Amino acid sequence: MGQGLWRVARNQQLQQEYGEHWDAGPGLDGDLQDLGMEMGVNPGQHCQGADIYQLLRARRGKEQQGFIDLEMLPPELSITILSYLNATDLCLASCVWQDLGHDEYLWQGLCKSTWGHCSIYNRRLPYGFSYRRLYMMLDEGSLTFNANHQEGISYFMSKGILVDHPKELAKFIFCTRTLNWKMLRVYLDERRDVLDELVTLHNFSNQFLPNALRDFFRHIHAPEERGEYLETLITKFSHRFCACNPVLVRDVGLSPDAVYVLCYSLILLSIDLTSPHVKNKMSKREFIRNTRHAAQNISEDFVGHLYDNIYLIGHVAA
Repeated sequence: MGQGLWRVARNQQLQQEYGEHWDAGPGLDGDLQDLGMEMGVNPGQHCQGADIYQLLRARRGKEQQGFIDLEMLPPELSITILSYLNATDLCLASCVWQDLGHDEYLWQGLCKSTWGHCSIYNRRLPYGFSYRRLYMMLDEGSLTFNANHQEGISYFMSKGILVDHPKELAKFIFCTRTLNWKMLRVYLDERRDVLDELVTLHNFSNQFLPNALRDFFRHIHAPEERGEYLETLITKFSHRFCACNPVLVRDVGLSPDAVYVLCYSLILLSIDLTSPHVKNKMSKREFIRNTRHAAQNISEDFVGHLYDNIYLIGHVAA
């Protein structure tokens, strides 16, 4: 747009000097039309002479107006606008609006939206405490955890952010999405007490079994290979699912052992239906026959619904 504007001004100057003998060329009309459209002039309207200066004056006024100064707005409205920014953008905003960009309310919201639970939230905060500084420490601790889980947890404890209690650590993990799932899997395999507390934080009430299993594996990622850790996860899930659904246990005849068998059947079915390496996919009739052979108390209709869920929605541990 700037180049077109320069051509308009230059051609008009030459036309004034050389009169009607000056040929502006075919590109001038296009530049004038583009400029007029940007400033709201009807494309069919002729735009010459004084009209150009009107457009230039309007454009200059538009540029001078710029972005509204947040300090001119009521504080509540300014804070609401800045609350939609992430930490990086808020730091940049603080270079322009220092008082607003360093507002503790904004940084408190960023901390709690990214790390939903920390032990330090429930303490009496000392005078001069800064949520902006806490955000930086939480971010550094998360990066440290993603490189080395032991050093990361030690960092959080050394800064007073977490206390070494299984329930507090489980809540922190449950409400945080910035931790690397591979490091988290290693940490939970080492700290089974934290894993137990983490499982109890899940509420599977009134959830269909495959959907509950997906929700479980979104928080506690399944290992890539079958082994003792996967068996532990499915065992804990089975007991928790039955505890959250006593009516389903009574009406359908589920038990922790039956749920355990169904979970493995769902995982194997997920692999069978989603893997491109499996050419002959398991049919619904085959899945019902094989599953009921291992869990005889489960009705055929219930097992059929399990197959439909995997077929339509996909893998339970993806």
